[in-house]
Amino acid sequence: MNFRIALTAAVVAFAGHAAAQTKWDLPAAYPASNFHTENLVQFASDVDKATGGKLKIQVHANASLFKAPEIKRAVQGGQAQIGEILLVNFQNEWQIFGADGLPFLADSYEAAAKLWRVQKPMLDKKLGEQGMMVLYAVAWPPQGIYTKKQIASAADMKGLKWRAYSPATARIAELVGAQPVTVQAAELSQAMATGVVDSYMSSGSTGWDSKTYEHLKNWYDTQAWLPKNAVIVNRAAFNALDKPTQDALLKAGADAETRGWTASRRTNTEVLEKLKGAGMTIHAPSAQLKADMKKVGDQMLKEWLAKAGPEGQQLVDAYRK
Repeated sequence: MNFRIALTAAVVAFAGHAAAQTKWDLPAAYPASNFHTENLVQFASDVDKATGGKLKIQVHANASLFKAPEIKRAVQGGQAQIGEILLVNFQNEWQIFGADGLPFLADSYEAAAKLWRVQKPMLDKKLGEQGMMVLYAVAWPPQGIYTKKQIASAADMKGLKWRAYSPATARIAELVGAQPVTVQAAELSQAMATGVVDSYMSSGSTGWDSKTYEHLKNWYDTQAWLPKNAVIVNRAAFNALDKPTQDALLKAGADAETRGWTASRRTNTEVLEKLKGAGMTIHAPSAQLKADMKKVGDQMLKEWLAKAGPEGQQLVDAYRK
């Protein structure tokens, strides 16, 4: 009889422990070795430590759980409680998501941080309406142009098979006369190997992750924009946590944001050296290429403001203050 009572007590205690532990899935689109993903893993570890194991977050790297464009919907629908998205991927849904993909609007880390400060309250409101919240965001290093052949002007980009990953990158292709081909980060290496694309615009970090140096030998350091990855949370899942766990999650998120921006700057310097070492030539863009790309940026800002309306104008005015 005593044995049965002891066994029941053990089962109840175990059930209590199981109920006390919450597990979240965090889908991410980039490889485990990418600085964004490393930051996510550190964030999950910080949450685990701060909550004494009450909240466990499992990071699923390299689009292994959901593909990049599916992550936002997965978090909104509760298939994942938390996820990392590239904001510019969702510009067609709401123009403000694409503000940090506008060429030459914010073209340095300082400018990108300033843009984030004015973008975040608008994002909080929009995601709140969709049953989500933004935890933190980290900028990618500045974007440059990868090409097989050398280019000196936008005219040299005519006819290139251009990898597009967002509405803005597809529009750049159209404006310079290249052919946009939609390819997400996880499929980029294969797309270059099979000749599906022979050019694209991204950071040095993506070039290194995807071994672009095996296929394309030129990178033009245009510093066009610094798109951001944002970590978003399902609001119902967040509300279900007790207050100390919520506080631990918010604190770990704030730490991850600070750490991530520092890592982005460091990565930018390191990967450009690595790309050079792997046989890639890093070019300063010619005056003509810079002028041509600036025109593209001006045109895209004009188009974006027409679509974004007063909300977009408000964001740009606040940013330029």
